[in-house]
Amino acid sequence: EVQLVESGGGLVQPGGSLRLSCAASGFTFSIYAMGWVRQAPGKGVEWLSSIDNGGRSTYYADSVKGRFTISRDNAKNTLYLQLNSLKTEDTAMYYCAKDSVYRRTGIACSNRDCYTTRGQGTQVTVSS
Repeated sequence: EVQLVESGGGLVQPGGSLRLSCAASGFTFSIYAMGWVRQAPGKGVEWLSSIDNGGRSTYYADSVKGRFTISRDNAKNTLYLQLNSLKTEDTAMYYCAKDSVYRRTGIACSNRDCYTTRGQGTQVTVSS
């Protein structure tokens, strides 16, 4: 059974930083691209970032490009998202997600529809 467990969320002031982690189990983490999505209250799911299975190719939504950094440690079966320069509009539940299909190294899907297998989420609240 696929399990994705996010952690690291919290309350932070505008301009602050957080580092989200996602512990993966129940599948061969190192062969799947992974991603982060978020959902704010009353809004749809927004794809944020993806990383290929090797950790060398990364993709970002325009809304977070230059502020968020995705990374992974295949030895630890863990996915990360570094959030910098946070804005109030970044307030949302953040989900770690597994790509629905295998893709070769260097490729990752940049669409929320690829990331339907998700964890329970970790809340990020940006407020002064």
